Amino acid sequence: MSGAPQHGSEAPSAWVQRWSHLVRPGGTVLDVACGHGRHMKWFATHGHPVTGVDRSPEAIATVASLGEAVQADIENGPWPLMQDGQPRQFDAVVVTNYLWRALLPVIRQSLAPGGVLLYETFTLGNETVGKPSRPDFLLQPGELLRAFADLRVVAYEDGFIAQPARFVQRIAAVRQDTVLSTDKALARYML
Repeated sequence: MSGAPQHGSEAPSAWVQRWSHLVRPGGTVLDVACGHGRHMKWFATHGHPVTGVDRSPEAIATVASLGEAVQADIENGPWPLMQDGQPRQFDAVVVTNYLWRALLPVIRQSLAPGGVLLYETFTLGNETVGKPSRPDFLLQPGELLRAFADLRVVAYEDGFIAQPARFVQRIAAVRQDTVLSTDKALARYML
């Protein structure tokens, strides 16, 4: 029987692949709502230590061999990745096809200085082509830009994608509150 692949087992997002060069070599990567680990696999094969968090025990069992795998209900329980009373920080945080607005500040706090946010999820308009269709799970226009306004936005898109048909918003952004030489900072943003 064939069907859609399990969440998180599809090919890595083209957006994540396109902007993954912004993550410092060997930098730590957190995949929020990692599913079956498509982005964890991508980053692990490119030399990054990876951590994934998901509420599904099956998903966590699938990704356990890739790196740190944390089973937690991040919508109804405490944030599981804490250190000294603060969210642990990573050189990159990846979020795809997932939105829980209450976690947006924690996602931001999980970025280390110089850290990269790669976020891609559904936006208003998606209700016209499929699921998710509930407003709770759809970004408002410009919402990612507002939620991460203090980050240096490298790329941002908001619109319709034909294959598969969906409306998405995506951002690639860097936490710049670190001392980098101008040359190094510019080199990280080059395409």
